[in-house]
Amino acid sequence: MRSTAGRRPVRRWWQVFGVAGVAATVVYSLDLSAAVNSACFIAIAVGTIAACFSAPRRFTARSRYAWPFMGAAAVLFLIGLIVRPSVTAQPLLADAATVPGYVLLAIFFAVLLRARGSVERHAILDGLIVCLAGGLASALLLAAPAAAITDRPLVVSVLAGLYPLFDVVLLALGINLTFTARTWPPSLIALVTGTGLMVVGDLAYAIIGVSGRTYASPLLDVPFLLSYTLLGVSALHPSVAELGRADRHPVQAWSWQRMTLLVPAVATPFVLLMTVGDRSSEYRALIGACGLAIVALLMLRAVSAVQAHVAAQLHSEYQSMHDPLTGLPNRRMITAEVERLVAGLPPGPARVWAGLLDLDGFKWVNDSWGHDTGDQLVIEVAARLRAAVPSGTLLARVGGDEFLVAYVGEETGALRLVDDIQGCFATPVPVRDTEVVISASIGLAHAPGGGDAAAVAEALLRDADTAMYRSKGEGPGRSTIFDASMHDRVRERIELEGALRTALAENRLTVVYQPIVRLDSGRPTGAEALVRWTHPERGPIPPMTFIPVAEDAGLIDALGTWVRNEALSQLARWRADGTVDGDFYLSINASPRQLEDPRLPVIVAGELRRYGVPASAVAVEMTESVMADGGGIAARVLYELRQLGLRLLVDDFGTGFSALGYLRRFPVTGVKIDRSFVSGLGESAEDEEIVRAVVAMSRALGLSIVAEGVETRVQRDALAAVGVTQAQGWLWGPGVAPEDFALHWAADRHAPGPAPLAAGNP
Repeated sequence: MRSTAGRRPVRRWWQVFGVAGVAATVVYSLDLSAAVNSACFIAIAVGTIAACFSAPRRFTARSRYAWPFMGAAAVLFLIGLIVRPSVTAQPLLADAATVPGYVLLAIFFAVLLRARGSVERHAILDGLIVCLAGGLASALLLAAPAAAITDRPLVVSVLAGLYPLFDVVLLALGINLTFTARTWPPSLIALVTGTGLMVVGDLAYAIIGVSGRTYASPLLDVPFLLSYTLLGVSALHPSVAELGRADRHPVQAWSWQRMTLLVPAVATPFVLLMTVGDRSSEYRALIGACGLAIVALLMLRAVSAVQAHVAAQLHSEYQSMHDPLTGLPNRRMITAEVERLVAGLPPGPARVWAGLLDLDGFKWVNDSWGHDTGDQLVIEVAARLRAAVPSGTLLARVGGDEFLVAYVGEETGALRLVDDIQGCFATPVPVRDTEVVISASIGLAHAPGGGDAAAVAEALLRDADTAMYRSKGEGPGRSTIFDASMHDRVRERIELEGALRTALAENRLTVVYQPIVRLDSGRPTGAEALVRWTHPERGPIPPMTFIPVAEDAGLIDALGTWVRNEALSQLARWRADGTVDGDFYLSINASPRQLEDPRLPVIVAGELRRYGVPASAVAVEMTESVMADGGGIAARVLYELRQLGLRLLVDDFGTGFSALGYLRRFPVTGVKIDRSFVSGLGESAEDEEIVRAVVAMSRALGLSIVAEGVETRVQRDALAAVGVTQAQGWLWGPGVAPEDFALHWAADRHAPGPAPLAAGNP
């Protein structure tokens, strides 16, 4: 709010100054008195001078170093315009201030053009052509007739005729700014228009100078007052910050704006030859010399335009075939090169090998340090790969964190190349002020030469991609050579993804509920909601099979939302019909991707209100990786979920990072001991000590404890002995449908005495 309020008055100053300048110009044109005229002129000029020296710096314009030259030129113009009416007999006194003002104004435009990076060869040639034409017209139509007047000094007459030439140069420089702008900001429009009005004023003075006069009426100064006003508006408008930034079209050497300047300039010698060429041989010689010079410049201009077009085309082709971040070939170029290698490979043991590598943990770097750091990491990895691959081996960047290597040779050489690539990640990668430890998963595929080169190259890259995903599935830093069986697995995964999408869309999934019981009574204190899927042809699909598919296919959010709504709806019904009491809670799993959604707390709060379920009756289960990776969005989401009143449980505790610091930093309320430690109870002293340590740590932090995967009475008794109070597992039965859960566990809850164990234990 403070920033906005501070900027609004500044933005209005250009409007105030523009209105005041126009009003002062109207008063000046009425010629009420010399004092009033001087006051109006001085007021406008002083405002423009102050604006040139202060406003661009306030707006942090890139071109702010150019504006002091404009301000100094405005000071000199003001002196000349004030002095001129009173020194008509000695006009050189006014010219002594005005002519240096044009020099400073030209420096202003030159600095501005340099800031925009728009001083180009064809632009310079355009300026020379326009200046030659303008100078020729000014010399023949204004300077020469003025010089013919014998009752005043020659230098006065020449200057009177040369003022329009000065303005032609300035106007050419000003219009050159427009060639590097796709859109004209108000500041640029005011600057160019103000320069144009200066041309009009000087042209009027030059015309009266032909008749021997140096001053005629205050009306001749009206263009200068308006020019002053527009130059002040240009400096005061916020868009002055854009004047230092070029936004040129890719190729605009022969744009219609340039032709608007060049066509009249080229036609000027021919027009002058027909109108004043018959006055003297000197006129014709001057016209001929300038005409030849313009034609020569025009030819150079044409060559420059062709060269600019060719350079732009080559640059465009290079950009279309190379990665802009690393300068490596992109997917389009490497595909064409692989086709060339396949087509040119002679018969023999050598084959074309394609190695696709993907950086492990790159998303974590982007999320933790930002995309700029991710870009720096990619650049550093590209440099290491360039140094690692032998000469003649093709290297390309084909994705955000994916690189492709193409090699021709035998298998031993390809495997040696893979080892060299893996060696690039043996040491941490320095990025900004830190070092990143990263690895790469590599998929390797090969193909013989001959056949349809395009089809073989496409299949080769596809196989390398398949092998790379197999490597990532086996863990970071692995490499895999493609074999035909991978196609079957990929096809099966694609079919499974399609069937899962259909099942989710048509509501063919189900939710089952596995009880979480108190060890001292055997009665349920809660339940975990578990999703199940029965394929119409394959039968039951294990969650460990379709959950990863949902994550890779981007379905995990939709799946998690569906499960959560089904579970909350069921819990609301159970609470309403008395199946469960107020202490009963339902545990629902949340994937790391769901916890990266900042909208999740708001969504969950709405769902709780919709089903009338208190937040204390719901627990969210998450993996330890959420706490290890989530330093930003995930952490905020967890805190907001806890503020709603939900319980937060760490699932499979002990198998991941298991750092005490995570449990202290994040608002978790409990842990679930992984089944891998529970299964060894009664047989492994080491597992018992681990469970005992987890219990002691959890009690110290005030966390609840649930043991997973309890299958035997021995395990149950061992857990109770070390202080675990809640457990779940096949000892009390698997996850069951809602009606079965209500039928069995509601009866047990109301039965007197300890609850019996469920039958059918494995």
